Amino acid sequence: QVELVQSGGGLVQSGGSLRLSCVVPELSKTNNVMSWYRQVPGKERELVAAVSNIGERYADSVKGRFTISRDNAKKTLFLQMNSLKPEDTAVYYCNAWEDRFGVVSDYWGQGTQVTVSS
Repeated sequence: QVELVQSGGGLVQSGGSLRLSCVVPELSKTNNVMSWYRQVPGKERELVAAVSNIGERYADSVKGRFTISRDNAKKTLFLQMNSLKPEDTAVYYCNAWEDRFGVVSDYWGQGTQVTVSS
């Protein structure tokens, strides 16, 4: 099972910025989705942002503050987080999904803690 390697995260004050990175494997060029999720204790993992060949989408709570991007040449997924709020505190996970000729693969990162102090 391939585990994606994440970096970034840490402790930041409210209003600050952080950038998360995630190295992804070579994915199907025509049918893939790369995403960031987050989870706090006692709650379900929630989608933060996703990018695919048809565009990007964001959770309402992060629109205008977070930006998802990818560098296909470097096989890296990013999440730029600006204007951070204490409620953004969570463990963040990257995810890569692909359907390669009917074979579906789903990869996850190890998770990284983001803590925003008020």
